[in-house]
Amino acid sequence: LCVASHRFPGSQPVSFDYESLKLLEQEDFWVCEKSDGVRVLVLIVATGFGQEVYLIDRKDAIHQCYWLTFPHQDGPEFNHSNTVLDGEFVIDVDPESGKHIPRLLVFDLLVLDSENLMGKSLQKRYGRLQSYVVKPYEKYQRTLPPDVLANQPFQVVCKKQELSYGIEAVFRDHVPKLLHGNDGLIFTSAEAPYTPGTDQKILKWKPPSENSIDFVLQLKFPPKRDNEREADFYAKPVFMLLMNHGHEGSHYYDTMEVDDETWETWKRSGEQYDDRVVEVVWDAARSTWRLLRFRDDKFEGNYKSVVSSIIRSIEHGVEAEQLVAHAARIKKAWKARQAR
Repeated sequence: LCVASHRFPGSQPVSFDYESLKLLEQEDFWVCEKSDGVRVLVLIVATGFGQEVYLIDRKDAIHQCYWLTFPHQDGPEFNHSNTVLDGEFVIDVDPESGKHIPRLLVFDLLVLDSENLMGKSLQKRYGRLQSYVVKPYEKYQRTLPPDVLANQPFQVVCKKQELSYGIEAVFRDHVPKLLHGNDGLIFTSAEAPYTPGTDQKILKWKPPSENSIDFVLQLKFPPKRDNEREADFYAKPVFMLLMNHGHEGSHYYDTMEVDDETWETWKRSGEQYDDRVVEVVWDAARSTWRLLRFRDDKFEGNYKSVVSSIIRSIEHGVEAEQLVAHAARIKKAWKARQAR
């Protein structure tokens, strides 16, 4: 991938704010729902034992996937190799049976058979993803017997995209049909190359009240009354949020409120809570950060510039109704560019 950093090489969005509306008018973007899953890169390689498939998550954990084949577009007698996909791993829940169905939602193609596609536009990358990877996979799946399908670790689905002015269609048609959690919308430039790390041309939209930040949680216990040099681990600590400063480490940013009942539950669980990544939202009514969930799929919080971007989205965010109302202007600008 020719990435200098040792961090997870997948692209990361910036938060959506009022200025983002202008960007959607100026350039061609696509929009899709943001799934609440685990971000992964998919590595497909050929070995002397056949094709092998690996998932790589944001903690650099590598998971080999068996019983899974990505045949070549030229025929099932050939397989892809040295190929990298970008996607999100989700667990769908069947509303009738309650059965859990693991699925991999792929949405980008970085490398295809040793050809680096990162410099090409999303339109071209996504087109090859559909034609050269997903369609041959789907065709091959239809030839497999039930016992082989039953052994496969998950299903592979190409994530559906809309033109940026199709915002209402995503809210109306896509999101209600989801069998997994939704975490907002993602707008991606249809013209820009793939950029590892933070990408200013990928916009993550959430309602302002739901914008969240990932911090490292650190518990600071008060000293014992009879010995100030020792911490009182039976007392309730201060729940400190540490912000990622890159090579400088993580530094104090603010505190998070945890009620007494929750703290007692945590103590009884026996789990470790110190030094875990937490996703928090700002509770304006109580003027404090509130825990949404633990992010054990990550080992560090959001970088300081990302935190600043999210804070702007909280303060100058765009509600869903405003976003849908702006779609007409986005469409008009898009059509004007096409007519040139």
